[in-house]
Amino acid sequence: MARRIVHQLVDDIDGTLLEVGDGETIHFSVGGTAYEIDLNNEHAEEFRAALAPYIQAGRRAGSAGGGRSASPRRSASRNSDTAAIREWAGANGYKVSERGRISAEVVEAYRAAH
Repeated sequence: MARRIVHQLVDDIDGTLLEVGDGETIHFSVGGTAYEIDLNNEHAEEFRAALAPYIQAGRRAGSAGGGRSASPRRSASRNSDTAAIREWAGANGYKVSERGRISAEVVEAYRAAH
C-alpha cells in the first residue's frame, strides 16, 4: 500500500487554500511571544507594509536562528542566575516551570530588562 502525505498551506486571514508559491509562513515576535502565520502573497505584502514603519524605527535584537556558541537557551542551563530568572519571569507574566530549561525567549527578556 502506498501512502501520500499532502502538506497544504491555508491563509490564516481568509482561509483560502494556497497553491505552491502563492503564500508563505511568516515568523514574528511581539511582547516576548513568538508567532507564525500562513499568508497568501497579498496578505504577506500587507503584513510587511503595516510593520514597515516600526521595523525602520526599531533596532535588531538578535537573530532568530542564533549562533550555537551564543545561544541564550544553551547558556540559560549553565547560568547561575536561573532562580533569579524564574522569579523575574513569574513576576512579569511569563510562564516558567520550577524545573528544567528556561526558554530562550524568557532569558532574552530577562537580560533586556537587566
